Amino acid sequence: MGSMSIWHWLVVLVIVMLVFGTKKLGNMGSDLGKAVKGFKDGMRGDEEEAAKQAQQQQQQQQAPQQVADKSTIDVEAREKTRS
Repeated sequence: MGSMSIWHWLVVLVIVMLVFGTKKLGNMGSDLGKAVKGFKDGMRGDEEEAAKQAQQQQQQQQAPQQVADKSTIDVEAREKTRS
């Protein structure tokens, strides 16, 4: 009597369906799914925000070089990579 068999679970399921109805159970399931999805999106957003802040800190640490002559134009060239 300590563990419940499959028949016990089926009876409990039938009683729950009679009390709440299938439509209400479906709505609760979809609401729970939306809540889990919202939580995951929130966690992903926090990770992206932390990565952006780390990148900004790195850019701030790299101070631009001072140019001795004001008429000189300092240009940073980047090399294109071919895929």
